[in-house]
Amino acid sequence: MAQIAALAPAAQRWQRMLAPAITIGGLGAATVALHFRDPHASGSWGLCPSAMLGISCPGCGGLRAVNDLTNLQLVDAASSNLLFVLALPLILFALVRWVTDQWRGTTRTPPAWAVGPVATGVVALLVVFTVLRNLPQFSWLAP
Repeated sequence: MAQIAALAPAAQRWQRMLAPAITIGGLGAATVALHFRDPHASGSWGLCPSAMLGISCPGCGGLRAVNDLTNLQLVDAASSNLLFVLALPLILFALVRWVTDQWRGTTRTPPAWAVGPVATGVVALLVVFTVLRNLPQFSWLAP
């Protein structure tokens, strides 16, 4: 179980909330930009180095997935990048938890025994996803 400790009392709430506000503002601005400038158009957001090599990395299709989600097209978003769409609830949970902890003035320390296995699992998942989406029989995972 994660340990919760109080932050230093010197930090005012507005100071603690600055980083989450900037992060959420940046994510919001990027989402709006992706809604209005369609990444489905070739080269609209530049060229991807891994795509130029003919490889679909784990992030390939992520911009298109965000665009599809802003247009409420969940199936199309999953087709663009299934891993991103499946991870989105976890990402949102972590963001909400961070904002809540900053608001309350608490910080969480993950248990040391969990950090290594979780990081290894995430890297393994990304490697497996990358390999599978580049195999012909799993072409449905490619963007």
